[in-house]
Amino acid sequence: MRITSLQVILFFLFIHFNLYGQQEWPLKEWPVATPVSQSMHPDSLLAFDAAIASGKYGNVDGMIITRNGRLLFQKTYQHDYDKIYGDDAAKKSGLNQHDPGGQYNYYNPWWHPYYHRGELHSLQSVTKTITSVIIGVATARKEFPDLSTTILSFFDTTQVKNIDDRKRKITIRHLLTMTAGIDWDEGLHYSDPRNDCTVMEGSFDWIQYVINKPMVLEPGQSFKYNSGGSQLLAYIFKKATGKDIEEYAAQYLFSPLGISQYFWKRIPTGLADTEGGLYLTATDLAKIWYLFLREGNWNGKQLVTREWVKASVTPAITVRPGVKYGYKWWLYEYGNDNSTFAWTGSGFGGQWPVIIPEYDIVAVFTGWNITGGNPSLRVTEAIRRLVNAVADKK
Repeated sequence: MRITSLQVILFFLFIHFNLYGQQEWPLKEWPVATPVSQSMHPDSLLAFDAAIASGKYGNVDGMIITRNGRLLFQKTYQHDYDKIYGDDAAKKSGLNQHDPGGQYNYYNPWWHPYYHRGELHSLQSVTKTITSVIIGVATARKEFPDLSTTILSFFDTTQVKNIDDRKRKITIRHLLTMTAGIDWDEGLHYSDPRNDCTVMEGSFDWIQYVINKPMVLEPGQSFKYNSGGSQLLAYIFKKATGKDIEEYAAQYLFSPLGISQYFWKRIPTGLADTEGGLYLTATDLAKIWYLFLREGNWNGKQLVTREWVKASVTPAITVRPGVKYGYKWWLYEYGNDNSTFAWTGSGFGGQWPVIIPEYDIVAVFTGWNITGGNPSLRVTEAIRRLVNAVADKK
């Protein structure tokens, strides 16, 4: 039988997609490759590793770098957090005063940064981004209301204080984009007991604390970081879907991605802490970011619509020069013309999951720099180093 050149080409395409295409999906574990095989400079990655190990960026405790769905670099860095924060733990502050022996004592090594000193790492406010992803999953399943729905429609307004025309206009989209206009001061360090997030975490009913706050701006007018607004999403999710957001995530997001180990804190009234309570391994966190790199598709199944992914990482509001914000996604400009964005999460202490879509890179950095004023890894530095390590720049 004569074999044509077309048959030869088709044969090799079949071999390629069957031997290599499947490896693009970290179904159980990330497939491993060398940096060189994925066109990244190993010396650049080793130099980054050495800088972290030297303490240049403070208490970074983990780094994972993937490209094209393959794990190129994984490193953990050991720190004696009991010793590092021993003196701070002995003093009362907003980081430990509310819950001396429990989950909201940020100096307690049984809870922070690793859950029960294991492998699950506190994500802090990266939880906000994952909450947005879960809402995206529910939207794809047509089980979540339109984002233009006003949030007061989920409340008994006779029990809400400081209602005015501005508060009546707040929508779910405003909560997702940090533009609700609620009077909220989270600019103080979290050790300061006047920080609104710290006050909220010390209260019994977090939801009531947030929804009762007065308004200072028209919704949608400007960015104002507000962890309380992110916590309202747990309440709204339950009211809108009738389902607990953690259980929903376990079934429709974590399970399809092969994420079986996680921990999610609960607030005193029983809701999942959607402003900062989730713990994952770094490799599992990278899976969620890889889902967005692949436009919401996971091994052939569309868990989140492409439209939701696009809307999530499209700038909705400017935070400051070079930084914009989407649906709980931080968008950092890089490059010479400032037209390209890296998509990131941001968590207290140094939690930085990063997507650089232009180069098919997903990276995760974890740490525990919580006292302020000390060296820490800035995401802009991480992005710069990752981009500089790419050998096949466009």
